[in-house]
Amino acid sequence: MSQIQQQVHNKFKIFTGALQPDGSIGPLADDISRYVSESKIAPKSIGVEYLESARRLIVSLGYRDDEAGYPVSLHSVSLGKVNTSGADFNALEQKMAQASASLPNIICHELYITDEQEMLMVFMTHKI
Repeated sequence: MSQIQQQVHNKFKIFTGALQPDGSIGPLADDISRYVSESKIAPKSIGVEYLESARRLIVSLGYRDDEAGYPVSLHSVSLGKVNTSGADFNALEQKMAQASASLPNIICHELYITDEQEMLMVFMTHKI
């Protein structure tokens, strides 16, 4: 297992794009992957915020530029409509585990909810 110091980062890049009809981040994922590759950076984290009034996503990419870069991919996975008013999130946790099981080399993840109450999970994976 790697050392925590390798995960520590303090550089960020912001991306924005339209929410796709299926609720996913769509071509924004390719834009981020391309930026990482061209910049030769080491991505460490993502943040995703959905701006309902503008139907736009803002994605922040946390990275380091003082170590060797590596390619990544971003994947949007719908977890379905959710009821966040209850205290029991076991079903949602199971959906998250199922979604992650189909993706190798997950670096990190983020969640967002559309204005239709659909929850999507964005995974950043190491592209080998």
